[in-house]
Amino acid sequence: MWFKNLQLFRLPRHWSLAVDELDAALAAQAFLPCTSQQPTSQGWVAPANDGRLAYASNRQVLLKLRTEKKLLPSSVINQVARERAAEVAEQQGFRCGRKQMKEIKEQVSDELLPRAFSLQSDTGVWIDTVNGWLVIDAASSARAEDAIKLLLKAIDKLPLATLRTQRSPVASMTEWLLSDEPPHGFTIDQDLELRSNAHGNATVRYVRHAVEPDEVRRHITQGKQCTRAALTWRDKVSFVLTEALAIKRVAALDVLKEGAEVSVGEEERFESDFQLMAGELAQMLDDLIAALGGEQIEAAA
Repeated sequence: MWFKNLQLFRLPRHWSLAVDELDAALAAQAFLPCTSQQPTSQGWVAPANDGRLAYASNRQVLLKLRTEKKLLPSSVINQVARERAAEVAEQQGFRCGRKQMKEIKEQVSDELLPRAFSLQSDTGVWIDTVNGWLVIDAASSARAEDAIKLLLKAIDKLPLATLRTQRSPVASMTEWLLSDEPPHGFTIDQDLELRSNAHGNATVRYVRHAVEPDEVRRHITQGKQCTRAALTWRDKVSFVLTEALAIKRVAALDVLKEGAEVSVGEEERFESDFQLMAGELAQMLDDLIAALGGEQIEAAA
């Protein structure tokens, strides 16, 4: 249930859309498997077993985007196309030109596509209507954009905004390391990346390695800045903060799991897990934004 990655977007606080309306709007982009000649397909599926495309609990909403892709490696297409081109060249008495070769590749791709294996992956979307968050469980911004594009098709005039903080993650993380004082409620863990904008982007990485303050300060005084840092929040959640304000490798720690409510049924367990994740991550995001100097508020036009 827990999101592993957090791509963060802002909604107006207490913005909401009736769940029935949202469910009906998403139905227009409900997931359908790839047809025989379709290389990719995307659409919404039910996150829970109730069959609804928008799962709602206590003003928290969960969506799930499914992506299916046909696995047809270019190396396979090229190999078959070369064999086909050799046969054509023998028949016509001269080698295939560039245009003819392109046509052969397209024909081969069309022929092989119906027999290609399909791979499905899911992307979670969490909408916090209380605190004004739209969070996408995606490791890359490109995957998050796919979800945003479909949401914009489903929800007319979705009031979505980019999250901006007063201080950049790079400046803040570098200062925490330089002063050896992480923000209140956070600890700095053993994964770091320090990078210089000069000297060919020289980079130092600490991976599960004890961070020595004096050594890190030396790298910073030599011109490097912190572009990634592993952090733990209140001994409950660990994660990696990136220079782009993306949060990766999110993990609920044992102290949080032990305090979770024990639910008997599958539906009750799903709701309990979702509420736990939404509640804890909302508090963590508030503390993180505060540690980054607060949120930038755009002036009215």
